[in-house]
Amino acid sequence: MSDTVTTTPDGQLDPTRQRVFMVVVDDSEEMLVALRYASLRAKSTGGRVALFRDIEPAAGGFHHWAGVGELMEDEARIAAEHRLTELAEVVVELSGQIPALYVRAGSIVQELVALIDEEPSISILILAAGTDKKGPGPLVSFLAGKGANSLRIPVTIVPGTLTNEEIGALT
Repeated sequence: MSDTVTTTPDGQLDPTRQRVFMVVVDDSEEMLVALRYASLRAKSTGGRVALFRDIEPAAGGFHHWAGVGELMEDEARIAAEHRLTELAEVVVELSGQIPALYVRAGSIVQELVALIDEEPSISILILAAGTDKKGPGPLVSFLAGKGANSLRIPVTIVPGTLTNEEIGALT
């Protein structure tokens, strides 16, 4: 997705541009809470959803294993694209809009920050806090802590325990 950011004559962002709510896709249950929240916020504000999935890059250390690493990365990319396609159907059902889909290979923090920097249409990052005893999750912990200034957009962290009814009331 490469929406053009428009500005007003005085150089300010055009308030009529469509907001894009980015959700980081993983295999956690709370990610579905973030997805629902983002989709319903997009619907209520006339925005769109973008889905981001990070995969492990191919190992490049040993040349005799390079082919295996590339095959593993290809399989991970196919699985990620399949998962994003499944979730895109949920987004369309909830928001009425087709989401933008992104798959990147590398460090999740580096790839997420790079994507947000490259795509000026992304307006807000929506994450859900983890629900287990380990805490909110590594990405939420990083962005709420020392990584808070690494993004040019705000981050919304929704409790991973919200019910569908609670999300509906909030959005």
